[in-house]
Amino acid sequence: MKQNAYHQAKRLAKALDASELRAMHDILTIYNGMAVVLIAGFMSITQLKIIQTMNAHTFLAQLPSLPLPPAAILIDSAGAFLLLVLLGWLYREGPLPAVMRYICLGLEIIVCVIIMRSLNLAYDGVVLLVVADLLHRYSGRHQLILLTVAMMGLYAIVDYNLASFTNHLSPFDAYTSYYAVEPRAWIIAVHHGLTSINLILFVFYLTLLIRQNHQEKQRIASLNAQLEEANTRLRAYAIEAESMAETRERNRLAREIHDTLGHALTGIAAGLDATNILMDIAPDKAKEQLVKIKEIALRGLKDVRRSVKKLRPDDLEQLSLRQAIEHMIAEFADSTGMKIKFDVLQWPERLRPDQEEVLYRVVQEGMTNARRHGHAEHLTITIGARRGIVYLVLADDGCGVDTRKLEKGFGLRHMQERLALLHGKLRYWSDQGFTLEAILPENEEASRFL
Repeated sequence: MKQNAYHQAKRLAKALDASELRAMHDILTIYNGMAVVLIAGFMSITQLKIIQTMNAHTFLAQLPSLPLPPAAILIDSAGAFLLLVLLGWLYREGPLPAVMRYICLGLEIIVCVIIMRSLNLAYDGVVLLVVADLLHRYSGRHQLILLTVAMMGLYAIVDYNLASFTNHLSPFDAYTSYYAVEPRAWIIAVHHGLTSINLILFVFYLTLLIRQNHQEKQRIASLNAQLEEANTRLRAYAIEAESMAETRERNRLAREIHDTLGHALTGIAAGLDATNILMDIAPDKAKEQLVKIKEIALRGLKDVRRSVKKLRPDDLEQLSLRQAIEHMIAEFADSTGMKIKFDVLQWPERLRPDQEEVLYRVVQEGMTNARRHGHAEHLTITIGARRGIVYLVLADDGCGVDTRKLEKGFGLRHMQERLALLHGKLRYWSDQGFTLEAILPENEEASRFL
């Protein structure tokens, strides 16, 4: 219950951070819209007043070129700003592929230049709105720094390009010069205030964005810590489960030995005692007793073989060796995330069941060791056959080990013992990882070449 409440609180905090950032972006958008409409309205009204007071000739004499009509100033700037808002929404929230997002960003910059051109460079705060849109899609300290530098450079480029049109624009001072000294001072103060407040709002937005990214990193670190704790518990559980499985297997073998081999040996021992007594006094009875002892021995041997057969992997009972190895590799790769490549140079065709089981167990133990001890991410398993000798090589990219100081665990000893019983050999070395090579002769004649 406590963990569920904790996760719910974290999700709520994340949602609140996102809503705060979205609200701040909306405020920045609304403010810039008001600033654009206010300046465009001021320029349009001033131009109409100049026309009505018959001072148009004096006004035009101060300008390098003809200004836009009063209605065009307001309509162009307001319409372009609405288009800017739409493109910004598509860039931030729209389900667009990366290429389309970059196209939207490029169109935003073009529309931003159009707005500033319509206002005769009287207001350039909309550039910060484009910067806010771009930063909204990215996270991470290094990305934010690079993107901020890039957008500030864009800001300078936009200013430079628009400044090149200065000789074709009507300066804002030409509109303020129409008014008396005191109203003109108020107009200039309001104009500078609009730019300053927009910059303050942008700084607030950037602060919220950085805080959100920092909190997101903290959340990720917390989740990683919880994941590591869960992995630790899982490893402990796996060790415990493996120990319990080994205990169950030992108990099963003990029961099998007691119920089958123990029973058979006990009967054989008792029969031999009886035969020893009958040997001198009743040779015929002794021979009959020996026949019975043989039957008991054969029955015991059959029971032992049945018990040993149960130790054979289920996959080898149902699949071919190649299919069983491929199935085991696929399951191990899926459960551990390790990248395993299985190369077959030449598949050995004539293998006995005991040889197949040894090769299967070597692959199984080699994969387990590569992951558990070597912490490998990639493993290449290669199998081939030449002149009746099977070669099986497992090479990983793990941390490796100093083979001179390597203490052989149960796995390595068990593989060596299994191979030795079939006249095979096991070699291993460490070079940018750990490599394991098993060599197994297919028959007695091939074992002479080892």
